[in-house]
Amino acid sequence: MYLLAQREKVVRIPPDRLAEDLDETVVQLAHESFEGKVEGSDSLTVMVSNIHREGPGRIVHGDGAVYQKVTFESLIFRPTIQEVVEGSVVEILKFGAFVRFGPLDGLLHISQIMDDRIDVDDSNQRLLGKDTKRDLRVGDKVRARIVALSINERSPRESKIGLTMRQPGLGKLEWIEEERKKKSEKEKGGAA
Repeated sequence: MYLLAQREKVVRIPPDRLAEDLDETVVQLAHESFEGKVEGSDSLTVMVSNIHREGPGRIVHGDGAVYQKVTFESLIFRPTIQEVVEGSVVEILKFGAFVRFGPLDGLLHISQIMDDRIDVDDSNQRLLGKDTKRDLRVGDKVRARIVALSINERSPRESKIGLTMRQPGLGKLEWIEEERKKKSEKEKGGAA
């Protein structure tokens, strides 16, 4: 889930940057300091904007840098357990598929793709249902539910996010549409 929040933090301005335009330097350092970083244990800051200096900065004895309080708007991505997400398959492996949703990737384990036995077709980079003949390939759009979540604060791209598509209304978007059409035809046939 994306959220927009007002933040107030401190930016460290190194001594060698004090001769530059202070407002431009603060904006650049705020982008470098906060974007792509995990905040708390569950939120990834995607972007910061409307950055403003607040009051005079402070110099810490022995450091020489200026510590400047700044306010800004922060676009945050905060995935939650049981949240339904849509994304694209970015990698197929023997044990499942990685799905990119927002700025993160989640693992769709082979056991969580569909209610069917699955063959791995390495040469064509796809996972194939033995009975249904449905396949999952790189680039496919899917809808999945987050079932496990562990955000890595030091390296957000290495976060562990487990996904499932084995619930009604989840799966490859084409599969969902097929199921919707079947249900609609069944209801029409039953009404006649």
